[in-house]
Amino acid sequence: MSKENTKVITGPDTRFSYCCVWDPRSYGGRKPRYSIVLLIPKSDKDTVEKIREAIQNAYLDGAEILKNEDSTLPTLASLKTPMRDGDKERPDDPVYAGYWFLNASSLQAPEIVDERRNAITNRDAFYSGCYGRASISFRAYCNGDAKGITCGLNNLQKLRDGEALNSRTSAAEDFA
Repeated sequence: MSKENTKVITGPDTRFSYCCVWDPRSYGGRKPRYSIVLLIPKSDKDTVEKIREAIQNAYLDGAEILKNEDSTLPTLASLKTPMRDGDKERPDDPVYAGYWFLNASSLQAPEIVDERRNAITNRDAFYSGCYGRASISFRAYCNGDAKGITCGLNNLQKLRDGEALNSRTSAAEDFA
């Protein structure tokens, strides 16, 4: 299959969270990565279906590396996949209510553009809580006993502002 079968451009109502897109971070001794959490509205059935198809294609493309020691291919349902249900996995967090979410990461910095495809270089202009579209790709992985499908981050497009998803207050609020 073609890499295009595992690539998805999300719908314009994707909300961005945990934006680590300017400087890579290292977790658990791994190579530093750029990463983001994508919140996909459950109402965006077109994007959800495209993601499911891309995950299925990544599973089929990666069948050889996913096979068990006895050369049997585990079912996709038995593997770890990146799309998760915010209502079930984060029931106490209102930000995740009504959303599917997935983590996307890359060793390379994503390009970040505005609605006219002009580069965004002001770090304050792209933040956790804004909305836009993401270019993501899926692939199979096998790290010892850990097998599944992972989501790679390609590029990001900010389309509109949203309420910032952080607990930081301004100096004016703190000292009112």
